[in-house]
Amino acid sequence: MLAYVARRLVQSLLILLGVSLITFALLYVLPADPVRQIAGRSATPQTVENIRHQLGLDQPFIVQYGRYLLGLVQGDFGRSYLQRTEVGELIAARLPASLELMVGAIVCELILGLTMGLVAALKRGTATDQALMVGSFVGVSAPQFVVGLLLLYVFAVRLSWFPIGGYGSFSHLVLPSLTLGILGAGWYSRMMRSSMVDVLRQDFIRTARAKGLRRSAVIFGHALPNAVLPVIAMIGIDIGMFMSGIVVVESVFGWPGIGQLAWQAIQRVDIPIIMGVTLVSACAIVLGNLLADLVTPFIDPRIKLQ
Repeated sequence: MLAYVARRLVQSLLILLGVSLITFALLYVLPADPVRQIAGRSATPQTVENIRHQLGLDQPFIVQYGRYLLGLVQGDFGRSYLQRTEVGELIAARLPASLELMVGAIVCELILGLTMGLVAALKRGTATDQALMVGSFVGVSAPQFVVGLLLLYVFAVRLSWFPIGGYGSFSHLVLPSLTLGILGAGWYSRMMRSSMVDVLRQDFIRTARAKGLRRSAVIFGHALPNAVLPVIAMIGIDIGMFMSGIVVVESVFGWPGIGQLAWQAIQRVDIPIIMGVTLVSACAIVLGNLLADLVTPFIDPRIKLQ
């Protein structure tokens, strides 16, 4: 186990290094000039060049990237061009809100997706099965900003069950979590249905039924633990999906997380913040996948880590 974890951590560091290199290179060739954003439209060419020199943006790419990596090794994400604040502090202040939203979204998608998939598998070939699969397809296909706006209009504006936006209470968390969770629920329901149908055909399920076990015991005690394994592997991947969709959802609901911070930074070409949020998101994806791989053998001892 320790050898596996050590090997995966080394691989994770290489992945993060590649992400940082690609992101830094894309931002380097970006047509937009962050110095112009800082200096303003009325700044003289001399002022622009002075700011560029102060930020080190007049250096070659390899020098800029090497200096950034040296800062990362020391735990320094850099300093925001516009906010004049350490990027690490900005991310640390916003990260708890994003993690709270991510946990809420995972809970929503698991409850909705697993329930829909289980019911569809048990009602295979019926109208219920078809209706649930159509609903999952709609959930997967619908853009998140459209889902978010619809939920806001129905449950916040028309029914006044939840606040329109903001942060701080459970009621603020419900709609953005549901918006993110609907997409994942669609994937989970389809995967859960397929996995459950396959497990129900296995010999050990027929043996359990032949022993006279109750239907609920067969389903929840034997079939479900085996059918849920592919879903666990997807949770780590979902963290990446959340990190990409969280920018839109946080903007729609006014949620003060790193997604909103990243969106503001993109609009202002604040490169240190963009780099910091990208690396934190990539780190979350890598750790999520590693955690999913480590948990799976405890659920199914037949799976061995190699």
